Amino acid sequence: MIPFDFDYYAPETTGEAFNCYAKLSKAGKRPVWYAGGTELISMARVGSRTFGAVVDLKGVPDCTRLAAERGRIILGAALTLTEIARSGLFPLLGSTAARIADHTIQGKITLGGNLAGTIQYRETALPLLLCGARAHVMTAGGVEKRPFSQVFSGRLHLEDGEFLAAVDVPEREAELPHCHAKRTRQDKIDYPLVTLCAVRDGVSVRCAVSGYGSAPLLVPAQALAGGAAAVCGALAGEAADSLSGSGAYKRFVLENMVGQALANLEVK
Repeated sequence: MIPFDFDYYAPETTGEAFNCYAKLSKAGKRPVWYAGGTELISMARVGSRTFGAVVDLKGVPDCTRLAAERGRIILGAALTLTEIARSGLFPLLGSTAARIADHTIQGKITLGGNLAGTIQYRETALPLLLCGARAHVMTAGGVEKRPFSQVFSGRLHLEDGEFLAAVDVPEREAELPHCHAKRTRQDKIDYPLVTLCAVRDGVSVRCAVSGYGSAPLLVPAQALAGGAAAVCGALAGEAADSLSGSGAYKRFVLENMVGQALANLEVK
């Protein structure tokens, strides 16, 4: 049970949603965006988050879009991890989504919620960073399409009132040979010790990891060219001690994961 009252709004278009949030903010209602709500509800229940109004994006068609059009895969930010995984449109993102939380929670967590959440791992960012994604951001001037790397650096960076309506990736990038691996401390369903995503484009490999440091990060291309040991050397300063494992142990795990990824992608 949430121990405070709040207003609820369910706009039907991106424009309605943006204007609704702006009016509520001006009125001092401290509105929040709502899509999956798993984190928002949990935080509100224990009193670590309060708000005066909720603007629900699940009824906005742009936010639940799932399509392949004109050579690009379009994924609404209010799609659940389950919907993304089952669609098969972006296999690497689907594999990543299918290892976040358990099956029940995957049906509630949304793409936008995972990217914008306070939990640092934000694993769905990894395939997007690797595959030339664009972010569809709702602004006062309408929807702007920006390079995903421009709005996401460790976490989602948007102006107050803006929201992520969708992302898109080139179909060609979504179909590249890829691999996904996740290591957890104990159980299969847990926060990552290290999550790794990699794609191969011709002879070139791109790689990104989460859990290793304090936020998702791209592996430098020049380090990948030097193999697994070179990657760990380049990222040595990023390895962070956590409840999942020490920085030293994470380096050991990452070196093995990179080596296996390069082998799986048949990189010599």
